[in-house]
Amino acid sequence: MKQLTNAEEEIMKILWKLEKANVKAIIEEMPKPKPAYNTVSTIVRILENKGFVDYEKQGKGHVYFPVVKQQDYSNQTINTLVDNYFQGSFKSMVSFFVKKNDISLKEMESILKDINKKD
Repeated sequence: MKQLTNAEEEIMKILWKLEKANVKAIIEEMPKPKPAYNTVSTIVRILENKGFVDYEKQGKGHVYFPVVKQQDYSNQTINTLVDNYFQGSFKSMVSFFVKKNDISLKEMESILKDINKKD
């Protein structure tokens, strides 16, 4: 799976949220200042070429929908981060974030409780 640019990821987040949308609907979800229609249309076509979205013909236009699930992309992105910056060690990554964000023992216990609930 290819990595997305920030602009591509922003559009994918909108498509994951809406599930299906034309370019106009995507633009409506974007913050001001709104990008040009052609810019968003071009990015959506790039996402289609990368295999992230597909479309259905609707009248004269297209309605786009995600082909890649957000969870799958998130997992791949996190794995790439761990591989590239933490030598493949999730333990090193967690340790880094705990130290960097000054997480207390109480917060760590709460995080571990949440993790154990999901098992």
